Amino acid sequence: MLAVLSILLLASSPLYAAIPVYGFKVVHRYPHDSNAFTEGLFYRDGFLYESTGMEGASSVRKVALRSGKVVQQSWLPPKIFGEGIVAWKDRLIQLTWRQHMGLVYDLHTLKPVRLFRYPGEGWALTRHGDRLYMSDGTPNLRVLDADTLRQIGTIHVTADGQPVHNLNELEWVDGQLFANIWQSTRIARIDPATGHVVGWIELKGLLDVSKLPNPEDDVLNGIAWDAEHRRLFVTGKCWPTLFQIRLVPPRQRRVAALRLGR
Repeated sequence: MLAVLSILLLASSPLYAAIPVYGFKVVHRYPHDSNAFTEGLFYRDGFLYESTGMEGASSVRKVALRSGKVVQQSWLPPKIFGEGIVAWKDRLIQLTWRQHMGLVYDLHTLKPVRLFRYPGEGWALTRHGDRLYMSDGTPNLRVLDADTLRQIGTIHVTADGQPVHNLNELEWVDGQLFANIWQSTRIARIDPATGHVVGWIELKGLLDVSKLPNPEDDVLNGIAWDAEHRRLFVTGKCWPTLFQIRLVPPRQRRVAALRLGR
């Protein structure tokens, strides 16, 4: 009896409570370069900044939101696989996948100005204040000093007490870290203080990837947040569309499902 009671108490505790799953509503669609293998994305001063991957096709670019046209671009050497990006002061910082190095660009010209080194793989970057948050495909997010680019901390990400793997593109949104889960249709909402996933965003049905040339690779990836106008943008690798979405709370999703008789 005591054992059963203990299990019930654990199941009802906040740590083991079901993680809410948010839905979405498409607010607007914008064109996106279907040749862009999106690895990093952020919004700044009316433009999107995007990094693209694949050897021989990696770049960092400034993109007009409404037209999707590239207005400025810098290509990486053919053997370098570009990854996530973030802006800090007058610089743009970019990771590479397996080269154990990152590049620092002049934000205004997109010309590289220096390199920096790090161990392991590089996947994605975002920023809050003077701290950068970096993913490397593991459940551990690295915290970097934005000026020195040295690691100063680690956030171990868990959901229902289990480590979350394949953390990919990152964005800081209203005090939470949003992270694409690579090769899934979900974005994790992470509490940076604890590393706990406090919500999922389910984006299944946003785009029919089966109609893309390489559906196994052309997966959801890319989150950008316009804090001033509170706009959330998402896209994927080689997707023809960038979506502005509004999150639908779990309760509203359940009510909609009940109305449909599900």
